[in-house]
Amino acid sequence: MGPILALSTYLILGPLDKSANSNALRSILLTDFVYVLAIAALVLNRITRMIASRRAQSAGSRLHLRLTGAFAALALVPTVTVAIFAGLTVNIGLESWFSERVRQVIGNSLAAAQAYEAEHVTALEIDATALADFLDASKRATFFMNEGDIRVVLARGQSQIQRGLKHAYVIDGTSKIRARGERSYLFYFNPPTEEELRKANATRIVFIRDLENSELRALVRLDAFVDRYLYISRDVDAEIFTLLDETRETAKLYNQLENERGRVVFEFGLIYLGLALILILAAIWMGMWFAERLSRPVGRLTGAAQRVGTGDLDVQVTEEEGDDEIAMLGRYFNQMTRQLKAQRETLLDNTRQIERRRRMFDSVLSSVTSGVVGLDGEGRVAFVNKSAERLLGWSDDHQTFALAVAVPEFGKMFDALRSAGKEVAQEEIRVTRNGSVENLLVRMSTRRREDGSLEGFVVAFDDVTNLVTAQRLAAWGDVARRIAHEIKNPLTPIQLSAQRIRRKFASKLGADSATLEQMTDVIVRQTNDLRRIVDEFSKFARMPEPERKNIDLIELLKGVVLLQESGQPSVIFHQRITENSLMADLDSTMISQALTNLIKNAGEAIESLQEKGVPADFQPEIHISLIVDGACAEICIADNGIGFPEDRARLFEPYVTTREKGTGLGLPIVKKIIEEHGGTLNLRDAPLFDNNSRSGAMAEIRLPLATNTIRKGHDK
Repeated sequence: MGPILALSTYLILGPLDKSANSNALRSILLTDFVYVLAIAALVLNRITRMIASRRAQSAGSRLHLRLTGAFAALALVPTVTVAIFAGLTVNIGLESWFSERVRQVIGNSLAAAQAYEAEHVTALEIDATALADFLDASKRATFFMNEGDIRVVLARGQSQIQRGLKHAYVIDGTSKIRARGERSYLFYFNPPTEEELRKANATRIVFIRDLENSELRALVRLDAFVDRYLYISRDVDAEIFTLLDETRETAKLYNQLENERGRVVFEFGLIYLGLALILILAAIWMGMWFAERLSRPVGRLTGAAQRVGTGDLDVQVTEEEGDDEIAMLGRYFNQMTRQLKAQRETLLDNTRQIERRRRMFDSVLSSVTSGVVGLDGEGRVAFVNKSAERLLGWSDDHQTFALAVAVPEFGKMFDALRSAGKEVAQEEIRVTRNGSVENLLVRMSTRRREDGSLEGFVVAFDDVTNLVTAQRLAAWGDVARRIAHEIKNPLTPIQLSAQRIRRKFASKLGADSATLEQMTDVIVRQTNDLRRIVDEFSKFARMPEPERKNIDLIELLKGVVLLQESGQPSVIFHQRITENSLMADLDSTMISQALTNLIKNAGEAIESLQEKGVPADFQPEIHISLIVDGACAEICIADNGIGFPEDRARLFEPYVTTREKGTGLGLPIVKKIIEEHGGTLNLRDAPLFDNNSRSGAMAEIRLPLATNTIRKGHDK
């Protein structure tokens, strides 16, 4: 392509004799420029790689770069010198075309033509202004002038103009003639355009050149008239005005060529620069080719080393004949790659075995329900399985943390294990995570190396909260049965004996009969209170088996809420209960008792908060919702009362209460009722209600639905 472009450029500049402004020359120069850029990009790519090799201290790169630079310098100096000399020569040649004498001749011609035009325009302006002022003065002197009067005044004014006017008219805004002067016939009338009329309104006078009819016209607005204009014309030499236009165009073209002289010099200089670039690039390319012949063995080693760096150990270089350093380097390189390949295979086999064992270890620990934490010799966390993250509530990376920092509750036990020098320690520890208290059975043991030195520690723990709670409930149930049996039997005889004493001896004591009656009333009342406590104990100890029936859970819940709304008129109830029926196999009496107890507890929690003091705008609220979650119905009862204590798990134990008047048996009975129906009861913090700054308590109940209800829900 290079010879073709060179020949095309020569033909455009030489035999075809295209000017510097021709599109053909610009196109071929643009093509040459694109060609030079393409070759320069290829050379630059090679140079960039050479520079990168030089910076990387690759073998042979210094020689390669030096030879290339020498060839480039040999071509650059003379070529640039010739290009500069050629540009100066062209500039000197163009200087004679744009000399001061030529510029002065063109300027004088333009000035003479402009003076002629200015003379006629000035004369016409004077005559038009004088005649317009004469008409305005006549109008102001006479209150009313018709078109005949205007014609007389126009003719008188036209005769007083010394230079003489060819035609004179008075027209309106629609270019219609209203009055004509002497020898001003309709045949010679050429109406002005709307644009010329607008200019006359803006500037009062507008000049119109009509070289075809050899006329120069003036359009003047008459200020004393309404919508009237003076329209006059004068004969001029059209050839002179034509020469004036040609002179003006010639001067404009000359100035344009003078302004573009630098661009013309630049275009010719661009040709020389293109030739210089071709020579420079050719020299650089030759230098790189020659240098490559010398540094080819080193280049092969460099490429092979790069492939080895990416992990390809099968690469081998061609071994040169001879015993020089380059040939020896190739042989040593091939020997090195063979040894590296053998060593890598051994390492990969060992790594695969270690990785297989690690995956099995991780799989086993991840599947274990117990929490496992591995510690190093300093007591820092090195490994945590998923169960440990769940039980301890870890959500971020606790690696490299000390155990006392990651789990402060374990710190005392860990210090005791290390100070006592024991191998194994076990203890039950209570931890608080996410607002709940959990009982963990923790076992700590040491890890030893084969030589008996300390390698680290292992901490394993299980959540025994439910187990502890079940043991306590079982113990309370046994105590309740025994107490109910021992206390309930003598209560009735005591009550009957007190009543008989009151009936038998009240009439015999006389004045002390009132005291006797008061004492016996105390005995009867306290006996009834003891009977009520024993009955509650009996309910907790011997919860009756639920008599399940297929009932509508929504209707049951709405009935309980309606009764509580009547019993707690000061509390605002918000219900979010689905309108569809939800059938479930439940004991309606027991579930009603459980729901009533929970809603009543919510109201009492609000009363406890109000006793401690609340803002004036506090609104007691209870939110009750029922939604379907898969095969279960989820009932949430939330309030904005005093809330739960931190150790909320103990609220399910008998006689544990946060209220002064509470018995502590309500929540345990409710929990047993829910669990007897195959459901669950969880105590959580309630979400913030509108216009509230604190969250109360929320009881979340999940009860299984009947099979037909689940099927209908799935179909829907």
